[in-house]
Amino acid sequence: MNELYPVFLNVSNLNTLLVGAGFVGLEKLTFLLKSSPNARVTVLSKEISEPVRELVAQRDNIELIEDAYHPDYLNNRHLVIAATNFPEVNKTIYRDCRERAILVNVADTPECCDLYLGGIVTKGNVKIAISTNGKSPTTAKRLRQLLEEVIPEDINEMVENIHKYRETLKGDFEYKVEALNKLTEGLIQKRETV
Repeated sequence: MNELYPVFLNVSNLNTLLVGAGFVGLEKLTFLLKSSPNARVTVLSKEISEPVRELVAQRDNIELIEDAYHPDYLNNRHLVIAATNFPEVNKTIYRDCRERAILVNVADTPECCDLYLGGIVTKGNVKIAISTNGKSPTTAKRLRQLLEEVIPEDINEMVENIHKYRETLKGDFEYKVEALNKLTEGLIQKRETV
């Protein structure tokens, strides 16, 4: 049973720590920045790969610390991603985060995750997150590719137009929801007949 509750985090308002700067750390950092280019991230690792250094050098919203993990690095963090090459270190990070009520994701260890970094499709203001409950990131990737192909490129234009229409609506919340439902239902029906 999938009991995950999907949310979209504004990570530019959060203080994120990424522990690990090898291949997995680079993958997590790249994924995070692709979706949220202004994310505030501190990358912590004893050894930092050249690709991570290059990525960090291009951004002013990422801090790089060359050091071993210590629980003091969790101070004032909202979100932690553990992506070291050492499972015992990752599990220590998980336990330390749980003690401090900090959301944590441990790479490739679903049982040590408060959240999963699933597949994401972005087309302008439309963003769709895909999760397999941590069971199959590859399936999430394939679904992302499928949705990127089938969602029309002009979806953002539609969203902007509906937003403008929404701003003109007068009345209570229930009236607005009903009016927008009627409008979007018609748009979807038109797309299906094309």
